[in-house]
Amino acid sequence: MAITAGPSARAEQTTELLIQNRTLEMHLMHENLARTHMQERLQEAEDQRMVLRAVRASRLRRKAERASLRARKVLATAVL
Repeated sequence: MAITAGPSARAEQTTELLIQNRTLEMHLMHENLARTHMQERLQEAEDQRMVLRAVRASRLRRKAERASLRARKVLATAVL
């Protein structure tokens, strides 16, 4: 005589599977949220680095322009 699971046993198994699936979904949701948060922070850091590079390049360009003007003045006074 085979023992078969009744409807109440199947309902318990189904409930257990639903709980496990929900637990896994919540875990994955938290992982995705953490991953997204980290990607946003990395993007912000990269954006900040780009801004700093632009500021540095602008300063160097102005410094080069001032040096060029000084060199022209020195050359103009030397020629006269």
